Amino acid sequence: MLGDVRLILFIAQRDLSRFWRYKYWLAGQVAMNLADILIFGLIFRGIVNPVLIPDYIKFITPGILSLSIFISSFSIGREVGIELRREVTLYLVSLPVKRTVLAIGRIVSGVLRGLIYQFGFLLFAVIILGMPCLTRWLYILYTSLLLATVMAGLSISLSTVTRDFNLQATIRSLMYNILFFVSNIFYPETVVKARLGFASPIVNYSPLSMATSIYRWSFGYIESIDLAYNTLGLLAWTIVIFILAYKLYIRNLVG
Repeated sequence: MLGDVRLILFIAQRDLSRFWRYKYWLAGQVAMNLADILIFGLIFRGIVNPVLIPDYIKFITPGILSLSIFISSFSIGREVGIELRREVTLYLVSLPVKRTVLAIGRIVSGVLRGLIYQFGFLLFAVIILGMPCLTRWLYILYTSLLLATVMAGLSISLSTVTRDFNLQATIRSLMYNILFFVSNIFYPETVVKARLGFASPIVNYSPLSMATSIYRWSFGYIESIDLAYNTLGLLAWTIVIFILAYKLYIRNLVG
């Protein structure tokens, strides 16, 4: 058991070392996330009705915490998809490592990418929104850990559901845009209801929306949320996506 844990961490460390090689991609993503806060904040601060959003920068900052996890953890799926197309999986199954360990190790590496990448944005959020109390920091940690697991698992699932590159890229792009825009990251609940009408409740089922709501509450931007719904909903997403990613990854190792 202890040996398996060491191997999982070794696989995660291997993936992390590759992650840092994408320094220009990482720099671009950091710049994009900061631009989301500054540009969106400065522009929409004068456009959005202050009754709905008094300060758009403070409104969007918790959403950027969710996006930082989403973008970084989601990157693991691209590498898994490349390995699948190049048949690197044939080499992986020849290693003296259990397939279970390989599958969990890849998910863990995606989780660590998300947590490490988000750290700087957490400091940025503290500067803008203030320091949460210890209890709320525990909720932030819980949310980041589960959201990173969901995004890493979902990315691996989408990259292993088919071996066809074009179909795989289409599915990933479609899901990426759905998660990005069908959430409460950029828009308050009243705007979502006005734009989507009867379909607006779908936004509340998004893991990004659940995480963003918890972040906003944890940093004191909003006074109250349905904490049980968001925390348990995020846990449910984590369990389902983890199992799905595990089974699809194992299927491709076998096949």
